[in-house]
Amino acid sequence: MYIVDYVLREELSSRGGGVEIDLTELGYEDELMSAYQNYLGGGMLGSVGNSCTIANWHSDKDLLEIARQLREYFFERMYEAGCIDEYNEDCDGRLVGYPGL
Repeated sequence: MYIVDYVLREELSSRGGGVEIDLTELGYEDELMSAYQNYLGGGMLGSVGNSCTIANWHSDKDLLEIARQLREYFFERMYEAGCIDEYNEDCDGRLVGYPGL
C-alpha cells in the first residue's frame, strides 16, 4: 500500500498542516483519514496526530496501521517541503495541540 495513491489533499507549512486520504479503496467506503500537525507557538510544532471519519477507529487494527503509515508519510512530506527545522525534528511526546489555560 502506498499512502500517496490515496491522498485527496495536502497542506504543508512551517506552522503545521495536514494530509487527508480517502479510505474507500482500502475497504472503508466514503470514509476519510488525516494526519495533521498543529503549531504550538514559539516556533514549536506539536506531535503528528490522526483523525478519521469512522467512529471508534482506534479499535480497528487495520486502521491503526494505516494511521501510522499516514503519520510517517506526512512527516516525510514536511521534511521534503522544508517545513521541519532542527528544533522540530523530534516531535514525539509533544502535545498534539495547545491545551489552553
